[in-house]
Amino acid sequence: MSQVMDRARVEVASAPIDRAPEVLTDLALGLVADLHERFDARRRALLDERAARQATYDQGERPDFRADTAPIRAGDWQVGPLPADLLDRRVEITGPTNAKMVINALNSGAKVFMADFEDATSPRWGELIQGQINLKDRWAGTLSYTDPNSGKHYALGATPAVLLVRPRGLHLPEVHATVDGEPVAGAFFDAALYLANCAHAALANGSGPYFYLPKLESMEEAQLWDEVLSYCEERLRLRHGTIKVTVLIETLPAAFEMDEILYALKDHIVGLNCGRWDYIFSAIKRIGRSPDWLTPDRAAMTMDKAFLAAYSLRLVATCHRRGAFAMGGMSAFIPVKGDEAANEAAFAKVMADKQREVANGHDGTWVAHPALVPVAMQAFEKLDGPNQLGVTPTHLPTREEMLALHDGPRTEAGARENIRVAIQYVAAWLGGRGAVPLYKLMEDAATAEICRAQLWQWLKYEAPIDDGRHFTRDLFEHWHQEEVLALGDLPHLLEAAKLVYRLVTADRFEEFLTLPAYPLLG
Repeated sequence: MSQVMDRARVEVASAPIDRAPEVLTDLALGLVADLHERFDARRRALLDERAARQATYDQGERPDFRADTAPIRAGDWQVGPLPADLLDRRVEITGPTNAKMVINALNSGAKVFMADFEDATSPRWGELIQGQINLKDRWAGTLSYTDPNSGKHYALGATPAVLLVRPRGLHLPEVHATVDGEPVAGAFFDAALYLANCAHAALANGSGPYFYLPKLESMEEAQLWDEVLSYCEERLRLRHGTIKVTVLIETLPAAFEMDEILYALKDHIVGLNCGRWDYIFSAIKRIGRSPDWLTPDRAAMTMDKAFLAAYSLRLVATCHRRGAFAMGGMSAFIPVKGDEAANEAAFAKVMADKQREVANGHDGTWVAHPALVPVAMQAFEKLDGPNQLGVTPTHLPTREEMLALHDGPRTEAGARENIRVAIQYVAAWLGGRGAVPLYKLMEDAATAEICRAQLWQWLKYEAPIDDGRHFTRDLFEHWHQEEVLALGDLPHLLEAAKLVYRLVTADRFEEFLTLPAYPLLG
């Protein structure tokens, strides 16, 4: 059905959803329309600038610190005040916005929960709207869930984690909501609905409207978000600076503009986060389109070496100089029922990773599963206080260190794993699931992006693998066919396999796999 919201200037085309009118209010949709009309042209221009910058990388240039913003990097300034309930972020848990997951995450013992409308959510209309309803219910104190199969009842505990929300990136459209026939940006839609429905309720509960902002690539994109947030505050009669954000540094260009991003958002920002999986994907996407930057197997690219280690240290140094939090990255391990030996090995790896983050000076970290909260907390409980804002690394990594490639083999096993993970994730995403447990890891869109990006890169340059062969089209097609057959009758398997094949063999690298996948959603 199609329903035109005259006062809101937004056309919403979808099947009816229970309770949708509670979040698709005139206020919320009016804010969506305002953001579209005021800011969408700039959003699209900034996406064009990404493409223009990529053209320079394709010609052999590499990211560098900007000459025109040197005074910002040299200046003596700090971000605005930090909210009291965000001073302790030692362990944060992330996940999708369905009611059971939200309740379990808020009750997990983590200090913060990031409700994710982006990489951990398949953007089906019903999922997005129900997620907004669940967050509204959280602040109303009415969120609960009863499992229809087990009958088990879930409700919020006495001390839930602080809630942050991650809207979609600036590149993703929301085709179910249009203004003058144009789809609105998923980022604007998600942020506007949450703010219109929850900002005042969050403040009344002693917290505030807090976001994680994904996929930024430049200071100018941060400036756009700052103006969006300032406009929302004005429209909703919130004091300037009430909305607080943490920006994920998960693109290679953004890592060279961390000071600038903090400066552009300084009234609203409280920290930066090492979004490690998307960062690997971005590095391949931005500078891996040449044969001199061929990556090794995904498993060889760890946070203690090369460009990933440098980026972690530089993020800590940059944030703490500006009075902002420096958050560590995601641990994607998940426990396996009945396999204590595997769990002990995984927990030991998680502990080592989190201890490295503590040593680097990070103020907190991410986990993907409640069972990992106590493991990560054990590492971060060794801090002298709730954070490490007073700790600054003695070494500030250079441009060369920020671009140093990991050593390691490229293997048949690594290529096959990339094929399996990419296909299975896309199949699950097409079926409505954005966070998928695969091979003892919680995979989301970011890890699927690494898999298909590596395959594209290796195939384009027929990369050598450790057994003496090269990754040719014939070899990829052979392994792709074998892996598809081995996956059996997985729902959406053929659609996913065709899409992954098309992305890997395309002459032109697709910016995000979710863009061509979006029209395939049921």
